Amino acid sequence: MASHYGVERNLDVGTAFFWAVILNAAYLLIEALFGFWVGSLALLADAAHKLTDVFGLLLAWSAVVVERRQPTERHTYGLGRATILAALANGITLLIAVGAIAREAIGRIAVPEPVAATTVLWVAATGIAINAGTALLFLKGRLQDINIKGAFLHMAADAAVSTGVVISALVIVITGWVIVDPVVALLVIAVVAWSAFALVKSAIHLSLDGVPEGVSRGAIEAWLRALPGVVDLHDLHIWALSTTLYALTVHLVIPGGRADDVFLENTARELEIRFGIKHTTLQIEQGGEAECRLADTAKP
Repeated sequence: MASHYGVERNLDVGTAFFWAVILNAAYLLIEALFGFWVGSLALLADAAHKLTDVFGLLLAWSAVVVERRQPTERHTYGLGRATILAALANGITLLIAVGAIAREAIGRIAVPEPVAATTVLWVAATGIAINAGTALLFLKGRLQDINIKGAFLHMAADAAVSTGVVISALVIVITGWVIVDPVVALLVIAVVAWSAFALVKSAIHLSLDGVPEGVSRGAIEAWLRALPGVVDLHDLHIWALSTTLYALTVHLVIPGGRADDVFLENTARELEIRFGIKHTTLQIEQGGEAECRLADTAKP
C-alpha cells in the first residue's frame, strides 16, 4: 500500500535570471571594451571571469526550466536532476575561473605591471553595483535551491572581486604600489574558492542520493516511529529528486492495524509541513511470519 504526494515548489526565478543575464552580458561587453581601450589586463581577466558567470547563469536558468517539465515514460521522476548537475557544473566553472585568476595574480606579483588605476576604479565600481544588484535577485531563492544558490554565489563573488579591484585601484592611485592589485585579488579568490568548493561538495552529495542539507534523517525516523500503531520501520530512504524536490520511501510495521487513505495522506502531508518532503511513498506491513526481505539490508 503506498501514498504518493508531491508538488514542486513554484520558485518564480525566470524574471530574475532574465535580468541577471542581460545585466551581466552588458557589463561583460563594457568591461572588455574598456580593458582593450586602456590596455588593462586586470579588466580583461575579469571580463573573462564574467563570461563564465554569464554561461553559468544561462546553464542554471535552463536547468530550472527543465526541472519543471512533466515526467515521461523514460524519465518517470522528470528531469529535476538537471538542477543538481547544473549546480555542480556552476561550482566547477567558478573554481576553474578563480584558478585562472590566481595564476595571473601570482605572475603579477613576480613581475608587476602598470595599471590604469583610475579607469579600473570606475569600471570596477560599476561592477559592484551590477553584481550586488544581480545577487539580490537570487537572495531569497538561494535558501531553497542550491542551483539558485550557485547563481547567487557567482554574483556575490563577483561583487567581492569588484570591491577588491576598487580598493586596490584606490591604493594604487594614492601610493603607486601596483603590486597591491594581485595581492588583493588573491585574498578575494581564497574566499570565492571556499564558497565554490562548498557548492560543489553539496551538489556531489545530492547527485549520490545523499540526504539533503537541512533534513534530519534521525528526526524523521523518530517522528515516524511515534505514529499511532507503528511498532517498527525499516528501509527508510531520503534523497533529492532535484535541488528543490525531496523524496522519501519507508516501510512501516503496523501489526493488525489498518492504514487507510486518510492515514497515508495525513502522514505525507505532515512530512511535507514538518520536514519539507514533497514526494512520499509508504509501504505498510503487518510484521507477521513473512518478514520483509529488506528489513535487515536497508539499515544505514
